[in-house]
Amino acid sequence: MNNPEYDKPMPPLNRDSKPFWDSMKEHNMRLQRCAECGKIRHYPRPVCDNCLSMEYDWVRATGKGKVHSWTISHHAFLPGFIADLPMTLVTVDLDEGVRICAQMRDCEPERLSVNLPVELGYEDATSDLTLPVFRPA
Repeated sequence: MNNPEYDKPMPPLNRDSKPFWDSMKEHNMRLQRCAECGKIRHYPRPVCDNCLSMEYDWVRATGKGKVHSWTISHHAFLPGFIADLPMTLVTVDLDEGVRICAQMRDCEPERLSVNLPVELGYEDATSDLTLPVFRPA
C-alpha cells in the first residue's frame, strides 16, 4: 500500500495480512484462526504460535472487547499525526481472545478505564485502507 495523499505509515501487505486488510475495507473484521488447534490470532502471520501449524482460515470478529491499556499522545512523531493530537491509543482485549491496538474515538480521557467495554469502528483512511478504531460501548 502506498498513497502519496495519505501522510501516515501504511501497514505492510503480504500473503498473510492481505485478507485482514481486505476485511477491514469491507467493514467486517476477520481474524486468523489456526485450522489445526483453533487458536485465533492477531496480527496475521503464517505460523500458529500454539501448535506451529501453517494452516489457517478466517473468522469474523464480533468487534466487542474491553480496554486493556491506553496512552494519550500529545506529540506527533510524524507530521501526518498533528491533526489527531491529542491522540488516545488503546490496547483492546477482543472477545475472541486477542489484543489489538488502535485509536480511541468519542471518549473523554476521564472516562477511560481498564475493562471499559468498547466496540470496533472503521475509518476509511484512503480508498485502499480502512483502519480499526474503538468507541465506548
